[in-house]
Amino acid sequence: MSEEIKNQLDDIGNLVDSKIEKAFGQAKDNAKGEIESSLKSEIDNLSKDYLSKHDSMIQRMDEVEMAYKKDMSASRPQTFKGTLHKSIKEGALDGIRNGGASSARFEIKADDMTMNLNLTETNGMIARETILTDYKHDPERPVHMRQLVPNGSTDGQQIRYAKETAFDVASIAMKAEGATLGQSEFTLESKVANLEKLGTFMRITEEMMNDTPQLTSYISARVPQKVLNVEDSQILTGNGTSPNIDGFATTGNHVDWAAGGFANAIESANEYDVLVVALNQLQLANYQADTILVNPTDLHRIALLKNTQNDYLRQQLYTGLTPQIMGVNIVANNAVTSDAFYVANFQQASQFWIRENLAIEFAKEDSTNFRDGFVTVRVQERVAQTVYLPNAVVYGDFSDAKAALETA
Repeated sequence: MSEEIKNQLDDIGNLVDSKIEKAFGQAKDNAKGEIESSLKSEIDNLSKDYLSKHDSMIQRMDEVEMAYKKDMSASRPQTFKGTLHKSIKEGALDGIRNGGASSARFEIKADDMTMNLNLTETNGMIARETILTDYKHDPERPVHMRQLVPNGSTDGQQIRYAKETAFDVASIAMKAEGATLGQSEFTLESKVANLEKLGTFMRITEEMMNDTPQLTSYISARVPQKVLNVEDSQILTGNGTSPNIDGFATTGNHVDWAAGGFANAIESANEYDVLVVALNQLQLANYQADTILVNPTDLHRIALLKNTQNDYLRQQLYTGLTPQIMGVNIVANNAVTSDAFYVANFQQASQFWIRENLAIEFAKEDSTNFRDGFVTVRVQERVAQTVYLPNAVVYGDFSDAKAALETA
């Protein structure tokens, strides 16, 4: 019973009680024991109103109960056997039985096609299942290369820029009064970076689009991440020949790691030593590193290094949440080949250009999609990279570098 109807009935009941009490008082005072006709009529009307509301309440409760039973029956999972039995009972075979039809068709809803062998049938019912609406998948890379280098936008087909390739400083010297100054030479080279297309496509059925609402959001999240993984590899190792972009590992876009004054001078040289020497090499070229880029395996190999007392050296690596060497953040990325490393000032070294940002599109107008009931999903971008300052990137291999540092 709803609280509102209950309150209304209580109010009417109280009012009838008060009227009856008033009528009793009148009859007591009246010598003939009669009640005023108006009061009598009022009590009668109130009583009818009370009974009417009471009957209405009972009817509403009956309707709610019936609707609840109907909903429970409709939502109750059925086995194929149970649904087939119900269809036959409701006359699905009557046409064949009385000769009025030569065939019969059973249309069983997908929700009723319960044939999971792990579910136990009891009196035509099965245990209800919980359906998870999200897809389970492995995580993606937490950091992509486009986050480490400056980004720029363009509406052109190419990026043209001037790059200094040489500067002669030998003639710069102190001169006596009246002496002729020496002539300096520098070389600038015109460079061109083409905007290249990177992407993929796939076909999915219309049923997948319609029957799985979360599918589009799943594709929108997963497929672009896979494209960004290839983009990472291009930024690092693209050879610059179309359709590849210009990567840091390409000759001319970095300087090779060099032991310099530390050659054959470090006993039991390890990966940590190699990276410190790389930081020194970069600083000798007047660059301050902003990133050390390694493969995850090499990062954890460094974390396992120990001193001669067998104590871990990781406290020199982890002074906070982000691993660092001499204040420079270390980034682990699977696009870096195991044993390779980059020590760089990426903010100065290059720029990543975007003409068409990463986009995902759905379309039916492709090949035989319309007649076959497919939808094409396309993910693509148009990008380029310009490496301005190769000296800002030191690139090398740990194994070769350790051998060069090791004492003879």
